[in-house]
Amino acid sequence: MQSPESVAVPPAVEATRWVAVSSVIALIVLGLVWELWAAPLRPGGSWVALKVLPLCIPVAGLLRRRMYTYRWVSLLVWPYFIEGVVRATSERGPAVPLAALETLLTLILFAACALHVRLRLRSVKP
Repeated sequence: MQSPESVAVPPAVEATRWVAVSSVIALIVLGLVWELWAAPLRPGGSWVALKVLPLCIPVAGLLRRRMYTYRWVSLLVWPYFIEGVVRATSERGPAVPLAALETLLTLILFAACALHVRLRLRSVKP
């Protein structure tokens, strides 16, 4: 059996992989910056920053091209999408653009994961 690294990967599949990895890392960084420095719910930072921990789990699976990881990450992003929409429409000040960015990054992550799965399944069909 060949390892995933030795199999030729179509460029579009590789592009979606890097978009997914980049957006999940961007969501982690955004969550930490947002809750600890930019617009924390409490002065001096907040325990809400721990919301990024679930996003740390799939990074290794995304980098290793694990199909199952791409599938469940596309479900994991929805609570972050909801948080972004709610906080963009209910808060004031610097939290609004941060929430809008979170919403955008979740949509990009979802699209990249869905497209990655679709393209990979299409590339293995004879």
